[in-house]
Amino acid sequence: MLRNRIMKSLSAVVAAGALTVLLPMSAASATPAPSTTTPICASEWDPAKGYAGGLVASYNGHNWRAKWWTKGNVPGGPSGIWTDKGSCEQSEGNFVVTKAQFEQMFPNRKPFYTYDGLVTALSAYPAFANTGSDTIKKREAAAFLANINHETGGLVHIVEVNTANYSHYCDTSELYPFGCPAGRSSYYGRGPIQLSWNYNYKSAGDALEIDLLNNPNLVQNEPSVAWMTAIWYWMTQHGPGTMTPHEAIIGDHGFGETIRSINGFLECDGGNPRQVQSRVNAYLKFTQILGVDPGDKLPC
Repeated sequence: MLRNRIMKSLSAVVAAGALTVLLPMSAASATPAPSTTTPICASEWDPAKGYAGGLVASYNGHNWRAKWWTKGNVPGGPSGIWTDKGSCEQSEGNFVVTKAQFEQMFPNRKPFYTYDGLVTALSAYPAFANTGSDTIKKREAAAFLANINHETGGLVHIVEVNTANYSHYCDTSELYPFGCPAGRSSYYGRGPIQLSWNYNYKSAGDALEIDLLNNPNLVQNEPSVAWMTAIWYWMTQHGPGTMTPHEAIIGDHGFGETIRSINGFLECDGGNPRQVQSRVNAYLKFTQILGVDPGDKLPC
């Protein structure tokens, strides 16, 4: 079920000093931690496609990031438009979820949510679903996709349904001097994690090296960017929890802790057991598809 996330509903709590999901990041936490894991190759560069600044494509065994909008300029060519992000591994056989398994998990998904977009997004955080044993890798992928399944109704919703809320997600207080340059009603929920609020677009964009503050529509128009924002949250934010969802899985703290990090304030500790069970059911289904034991500590 699509929700507002809990940013709006807890705005009063935030003012009182409590944590909520997708709080603005500090400069120190905005940049992905270095990883020794070789990234999976993004989708192959397409000379007929226009790439906004920050988008990633692979070419000749390397991932490349566009510095600004470009079309038809080959990565590594004389234009200097592309930044070499280093060598990458072809996705086939390297991501723990195959395309067929992804299709099985989301039979009714909107075409926007592509498997190729997800694989391209993996280049932003190579440690995602690629840390520890094969069991841990598969559990993390299943946990991430189960929570995303819940947030988007099975990858059906791309943008927030309640348009009446759109103008509410612009915070122009002195804490956020950058304001809302794309317009007051431009920072509504988008993508698999339903990214909301101007400061969260700023934080995610800074981390991903994509100007989402000025170009928030990239999250609903570019599948890889949409997936990147969800993985950004998963890897770097702990919301009302005490650890990131990534840390919850690789540290064997259980699927329940990923729920707590995403929407624990409203759902955990008896807050909404039906919603928790919905997430758990999806996780059990997805771990079964991946052929992995789900572990314990599933509710929160």
